[in-house]
Formats: sequence, structure tokens, C-alpha cells
Amino acid sequence: MTPRERILKAIAHQEPDRVPVDFGSTPSSGISAIAYGNLVEHLGLDLPVRVYDVVQQLAEPDDEILDLFEIDVIDVGRAFNTDPSWWHPTVLADGRKAYYPRWFHPEQLEDGSWKAYDRQGRYIARMPAGGTFFDQVYFPYLDGYPSDYSGLREAMSEAIWAAFPTAPWDRADDPDFWPNLRKRCIELKESTDRALLIGAGCNLFEWGTFLRRMDNFLMDLVIQPDEVERLLDALMEVHMETLEKICHWVGDVVDIVRFGDDLGTQNGPFMDPEIYRRLFKPRHKQLAEYVHTHSSMHTYLHSCGSVYQMIPDLIEAGIEILNPVQTNAAGMEPERLKREFGKDITFWGGGIETAYVLNRGTTEEVRKMVLERLEIFAPGGGYVFNTVHNILPEVPPENIIAMFNAIREFNGQPPLEV
Repeated sequence: MTPRERILKAIAHQEPDRVPVDFGSTPSSGISAIAYGNLVEHLGLDLPVRVYDVVQQLAEPDDEILDLFEIDVIDVGRAFNTDPSWWHPTVLADGRKAYYPRWFHPEQLEDGSWKAYDRQGRYIARMPAGGTFFDQVYFPYLDGYPSDYSGLREAMSEAIWAAFPTAPWDRADDPDFWPNLRKRCIELKESTDRALLIGAGCNLFEWGTFLRRMDNFLMDLVIQPDEVERLLDALMEVHMETLEKICHWVGDVVDIVRFGDDLGTQNGPFMDPEIYRRLFKPRHKQLAEYVHTHSSMHTYLHSCGSVYQMIPDLIEAGIEILNPVQTNAAGMEPERLKREFGKDITFWGGGIETAYVLNRGTTEEVRKMVLERLEIFAPGGGYVFNTVHNILPEVPPENIIAMFNAIREFNGQPPLEV
């Protein structure tokens, strides 16, 4: 099977010829630039470390790496910013040389910390000395909700995730962006047999936290639900406008569209499930139904944490794929998830714990966990292998290679000769 066929068959809840694998197709299934640099060096390859996600400091895996590990899916953003002139040199927290997009120029202070500014020169993000990601420090609606939302787009542009977007959205202001997006997606589909994925954002709960700050917005869900509804309605206008364009321009080319909305903490949902069902589920359903009606794309939701209680609602809303499958959170045991929901939703992730095995375990411990997870998740399809969220900076390259060799072992393939 081709990689694209493999991914699509898994989403259809059929077993492909081997377990499909993701590595870097989203900002939640990728690898820290530091870990990537160490991996490339360990492999003896001379490849640049391009930090395509500057907030999380993630590297865009080179084609040579994707080929080596036989990756089945890619982000359409990699079709952009291919010219070396788009990038300029920087230094990572470990002293390694890397490259930032040409529009990102954070300021390093005397204490080694970094400050980042939006296009208007407003200080919106910081990274401490030795840090490996930027934190949001400016919240446009911190002091309260506006009386009207005519300025919502401008306010959104001041939040860290919109101010520092990943490709292709860092080109969204180009006058020819949409026809160019279609052209590049078609060229990408013709040049690769991997599945294509596009991130659409369309966050709802998360945008509340980006604009109001987490503590305020969580209280608002209970104390000011009418204000929350007003904000969500305004956000949906923005999201639907974007989603309509995505479906129109590339809905017949791209295979998967990704939404994001972290709904869970380590110990349970961020909110009472009834609040989710009242405020967010109808809007998630509207997004998913539009995709299914106006494109051939499959719907993918990234949601960290313990979301066990909400999975039936996500399925009812039309979400086909769940990532990152945070199996170390409450109620997210792999056997339970597969048994109760494996026929109705595709699990994309959960292949190995990044927080205490991939980063701290031995290569044998990595091998053992990967094989155990594949034995649980792979039967009957409905599974794409990925780590539980991004590969962290401290993950040794030997463990990354052990992870991919364990996948190959499960698939009946020989180990990598590296």
C-alpha cells in the first residue's frame, strides 16, 4: 500500500498492510528542535534544523528523515518556505545552530531570556534563559469582554499562537495565498504518495484562554456563560470563514483537516461535560459537518489531557480522529479506549509516553512500551502511531531510533541500519 492508502484505510477502521506512522505532520506530533538536532547528528547527517513552530521550538523533519523512518503523512505547510532565504540563523538553548523563519526576531536580554513582539511591536511572549518554548504574556481581553467584536480579528492577531503561526499560515496575508495554497497542495500530492494534512485551528475553548487567560476563562464558563456564548459566536464567524476557504480551495486535494482544542487536564476535563455539551459541542459539530458536506477531508481534533468523558460527544459531533491520546491521564488507559471507542474514532498517538519513558527509559523499555501499545491499538485499524505529543528536547536519539525499530518489529520489517 502507499502511505496515503495506509492512512486512509486506518481511518476507515480497516487494518492496513502495516501500522501507519506520523512524525512531524502537526505541531502536536512532532519533535523539539534540540532533540531533532541531536538525532540528525547521531545519524551522521548534514541537515539544517529549521524551527518552523517558534512557539514550541519544533523542527520541521527533513525529507531524508521522513524517508528513513517511512513516515506516512505530512503537513502541507512544508510545501512553503522552501527557499533558504526564508530562514535566518539562531542558536538554541543547548548552543546548537538552527534557523528561524525570517519574520521571527526575538530579543535576547542580558540574563539570557528572550522577549518576542508582535507586528505592532507589542511584547507578547517570553522564553526564560535555557527555556525551550515561548510563554504567552499578553492577553487581549484580560480586563473584560468587548461590547462588540468588530475588532476580534485584530485581538486574535495579538495572541501568541496567531502572531507566530506555522506554515502555511505565516503566508496568509499574501494576496495570492489561497490559489497558491491550492497550487502547492496539488504539486505536493503529485510529488509524494504520503497523506496530506492541513491545520485549520478553529479552536474554541482555547481561544477563550488565549484572549482572557486560562484562570479568567474557566471562571467565565460558570459565572458569565452569556459572555462566553457571545465570544464563541464571534469566533465561529471567523473560523467558518477560514474553513469555507480551506474546503473550497483544497478540500478535494488534502486528506485530513486538523482542529485543536485542549479540553482535558491530567486528572479530568477542564469543565463539567455538561458545559462542554452546551457551549462547545454544537460548534464542534458545525465545523465537522461543514467539512464532511463540502470536502473529502477527514476531521481530526487535537485535545490533550483526560478527555475520556467527552469522547462519545466528539464522536457524535463528527470528529473522526483524536490526538495525542494522552494515555497517562485519568481514564485514558489504552485498553479501555480501544475497547470502548476503537470502532468509532481513530486514535492518532498514544504510542509511547514522552514524559517518562521515551525521555528517561532504556532502549529496551522504549521497545517494550511501543510493542505493548501497538498490540492494543493496531488490531482492526483505527490507529496511526505517534508519540503522546511532541518528542521533548531531552529525548536521546537512541530512544527515538529504538521507537521506530519497535514499530518495524511489530510490522515484520528488519531494523534500521543506522
